[in-house]
Amino acid sequence: MTLRVTLGVDPGQTGAIAVLADEVFSKFIDMPVLKRSAGGMHVDAVTLAAALRGIFSSYPGANVLAVLEEVAARPGQGVSAMFRFGESYGVVRGVLGALGIPFMQVSPAVWKRNMQLLGKDKDCARTYAINRHPNAAPELIRKKDVGRADALLIATWAHNTEQAARLK
Repeated sequence: MTLRVTLGVDPGQTGAIAVLADEVFSKFIDMPVLKRSAGGMHVDAVTLAAALRGIFSSYPGANVLAVLEEVAARPGQGVSAMFRFGESYGVVRGVLGALGIPFMQVSPAVWKRNMQLLGKDKDCARTYAINRHPNAAPELIRKKDVGRADALLIATWAHNTEQAARLK
């Protein structure tokens, strides 16, 4: 029986959710998106909620904690892109709240510093995630899998620093 499920969440439209079951990588959920009528994409809250409910049913009775990466404006990012990024973050946060999933936030600087990835390019995170969780490697082979890698490392950070115990 699984005792603890940790969800690492990279909330962007190209982000993902990584599931650790008692520290072992279990699965990824790529952020579900729908096309906007005005162009672009947005996070699909209904599909996201269904996917998260499916995780609960796979681990009955487990203590669940989601760790959501805090978002902030990045230099050179346009107003429209920043709004969409914030909207995605809000949708994910709302779904977690509606489902009663306890969650905490972590800044990229905090989890990346812990993994010694601060200031390194995105692909370093993917390589580190593959080395740390070899069973996730087949799902991290593409360069565009950095959202998955970030989500996995966010969950790993939470487990390593015992964040679930701090919330009790």
